[in-house]
Amino acid sequence: MPKVSVVMGVYNCRDSAALYRSVQSIIAQTYTDWEFIIIDDGSTDNTFELLQKIKELDTRIRIERYAKNKGLAFALNHGISLAEGQYIARMDDDDISREDRLAKQIAYLETHKEIDFVGSIARVFNNNGVWGVLKMPEAPAKNDFLWNIPFIHPTMVFRKNIFDVVQYSTDASNRRCEDYTLVMDLYSKGYKGHNIQETLLDYYVANGSKKYRPMKDRLSEAVVRYRGYKKNGILLQGLPYILKPVILGLIPQFIFKKIKEIQYRRYGK
Repeated sequence: MPKVSVVMGVYNCRDSAALYRSVQSIIAQTYTDWEFIIIDDGSTDNTFELLQKIKELDTRIRIERYAKNKGLAFALNHGISLAEGQYIARMDDDDISREDRLAKQIAYLETHKEIDFVGSIARVFNNNGVWGVLKMPEAPAKNDFLWNIPFIHPTMVFRKNIFDVVQYSTDASNRRCEDYTLVMDLYSKGYKGHNIQETLLDYYVANGSKKYRPMKDRLSEAVVRYRGYKKNGILLQGLPYILKPVILGLIPQFIFKKIKEIQYRRYGK
C-alpha cells in the first residue's frame, strides 16, 4: 500500500497544459511512495478522455468518475474513501508542487505526532508569472480564522484517520468554502495544524480586472464564517468579520485588487 494518497477533483478542465503540469509536479516528487487519485466530477466535455491520457504517464495514477457534477467537496470525499495511504495530500489542477513538497511534509508529520495536518506557504502566480508570496501563520490558532482561512488548501497533507471523524461538508453553502469549513470543523474537535514556513507549492491566483466570485458565493461564505466561529467559540470576536466577503464584493475593483496585492505579498519583498 502507498503511504500517501494524493487526491484531486477535476471538472470540465479548461487548461489541459496546466493539468499536465500539475500532475507532472507530483510525478517528479523526490518522495515516491504515493498514489494519485483524480476524480472526474461529472465533466460534460472531453476531460475524462484527457484524464485517460494522463493516466498513461505513471502507473500510480488512478482515474475515477461519476456521471453528475456534485462539487469539489463530494469529489474529495469520494477520493478519500478510495485512498489506501496513511496520509491524504491535496492537489489542484492548476497548481504546481515543488519537488520536495511531499518529502518535507511527510517527514514533519512523522516526527510531530501531535500535529494532525500540515500545509505550507506558497508562491502566487498567474499567466504572467510569479506575482506574490502567500504567507500563513506557522502554528494557527482559532483566532487566525477570523480574517481568512490560515491554510492554503492545495498545500495540505492530512492524517487519513481524521476523515473518520470529519469530512468535507457537501452543504450548498460550502460550495466555494469547503476548505474553510473543513479546517474550522477540525479545530472545533481539537485537531491541530501547522504550516511549514517554506514555499512548497506554486499557487495559481488570478489578479485580473474582474472579481471572480459572485455575490451569492460571498453571502454563502458569511454563513460559513458564522457557523465556524460559533463552533470554535469565537463568535463574539468574529462578528465584525462575518460580512467581510460581502463588503469586499461591494468595493471598487481597483481597491479590491490592491487589497489582494497586499495579502499576497510582493515576491522578493
